[in-house]
Amino acid sequence: MQGYLKDNDISVKNGTDVNAIMRDMMSVILEGALDEELNEELGYSRYDYRNKDTNNSRNGHSGKTMHTSYGDMEIAVPRDRNGEYEPRLIKKYQNTVTQDMEEKILSMYAKGMTTGDIESHMKELYDIDISDSTISRITDKILPIVKEWQERPLEEVYAVVYMDAIHYHVRSEGRIVKRAVYIALGVNMDGKKEVLGMYVGDNESAKFWLSIINGLKNRGVEDILITCVDGLTGFPQAIEAVFPQTEIQQCIIHQLRNTTRYVSYKDNRKVMADLKAVYAAPTEEIALENLEDFGEKWNSKYPKIYKSWSERWATLATYFKYPEQVRKLIYTTNAIEGFNRQLRKVTKSKTVFPTDDSLLKMLYLATMDITKKWTGRRRDWSQIRAQLDIFFEERLEKYMY
Repeated sequence: MQGYLKDNDISVKNGTDVNAIMRDMMSVILEGALDEELNEELGYSRYDYRNKDTNNSRNGHSGKTMHTSYGDMEIAVPRDRNGEYEPRLIKKYQNTVTQDMEEKILSMYAKGMTTGDIESHMKELYDIDISDSTISRITDKILPIVKEWQERPLEEVYAVVYMDAIHYHVRSEGRIVKRAVYIALGVNMDGKKEVLGMYVGDNESAKFWLSIINGLKNRGVEDILITCVDGLTGFPQAIEAVFPQTEIQQCIIHQLRNTTRYVSYKDNRKVMADLKAVYAAPTEEIALENLEDFGEKWNSKYPKIYKSWSERWATLATYFKYPEQVRKLIYTTNAIEGFNRQLRKVTKSKTVFPTDDSLLKMLYLATMDITKKWTGRRRDWSQIRAQLDIFFEERLEKYMY
């Protein structure tokens, strides 16, 4: 750099000068590297005709505009007479962005910026014109990575797996339709969280969940100690079909929302207090007694509440088997609900996605951004792990834990 400044009698006064210098130096480096590539392709350097052993030769240069983080840059790309030379450093049709610029675009996309926002942002910051289609092509490079991530091998056993769906609107064949994004979030035996999978499908159904659960098994999961799910009909049966030993806990919060949706405002506080006596009871026996008391008190006015809790009791009451610390871990799907809230923050500017792929791209990039902070484990995991080891001793014996 010092030699370049001295030889060209250049002084640096501000950031614009630095950008211009870096741009000029980069063009010199790129052109030199491309010339060396052609030397290697032809087998001899310029004017070294004694070592020429080919009927091909140089044929001048073509001008090309490269968009870089230092601004637009003109370079001369060498040609060969037979048209056999394919540049490797700068591909034939590569003329838009450098890798670091792609990373900037992907980072902005991961934060929820629309293609229009990114386009104007790049123009304002770098004075680079990038079209929506170019941005889409850059983000499309993520799709093979997403597929590989969706199919990556998983651990043999997970302590807890939370399963839930989040819904978005997508344009399909000229219509706006609702899509369910199925998400499985696991806590491994070391207490660390990870998103096991994320898939776009039609409205949430137990049948689609069954295919996802089968996918987890095919990716190496041999056992899940406890699963936490919402109240979707057929969900427990889908889990049992693949992992018959897995304990299933239906989210208490989902159950409360679903069963108190039509309770009169003036009764809501009393109904919730009486239901709390059920789900916050110290033992399952006391909880059942309180549920019977609830039925006697409210069945004449809200008979569906008692009926729903009674019919689902087998999966609602699973957490009563365990000590307090394990109960707190599994009685709700709060872990995955919190993750879903972070996804909604990223996607709030997009009311409708143009395609399923565009939705999946943004959610995957947002997931990578969110989960890079998941480096630790729960503070009380040592105690939880000890309790799980006691309750699931026989099932864990075959694994090296």
